Amino acid sequence: MIANSLNSDEYNAYYDRYLQKIPGNLELGILLLENKEEFLRLLDKIKPEDLTYSYAEGKWSVAEVIQHLIDVERIFQYRSLTLAREPGIKLPGFDHDAYVPMSSAQNRTLKSFKKEFKAVRDSGISLYQSFSEEMLVRKGFVSGSATSCRALGFISAGHTKHHIELFKENYNII
Repeated sequence: MIANSLNSDEYNAYYDRYLQKIPGNLELGILLLENKEEFLRLLDKIKPEDLTYSYAEGKWSVAEVIQHLIDVERIFQYRSLTLAREPGIKLPGFDHDAYVPMSSAQNRTLKSFKKEFKAVRDSGISLYQSFSEEMLVRKGFVSGSATSCRALGFISAGHTKHHIELFKENYNII
């Protein structure tokens, strides 16, 4: 299953911005694995003292962005599991801006972030591999929009890619 096989009725158009960042011809499992490796290579370029850096007033610190990525991975995996098991369900949205200040990201180490991201992403890869083709195309509603299980996996990879690009552009982590 590749991203190019997604139909526009499987996700909110807002997520096109993330889906456009990923290669459309890679199988979901390969995409998530390669995307994980790319993000871990970026984390290897970060120094512990960089974790508190924010490029502008009111913008998230490096640590907060990393925690945000981990949180979104978990939430999208939960949503995928729920849609696969209970098609038609209505799931609420979440306010990522409210999650960040409550995360205590500033108290974390780079090593702990790397370990957790790897564990969470590996769990997601296993989750998506466990789904049948039928489960992957099951839909429910997320934040009021029809969403398929498989779309969430591709969006997750695109979301990570989006933040990799922001790290390079705004945080000067190359």
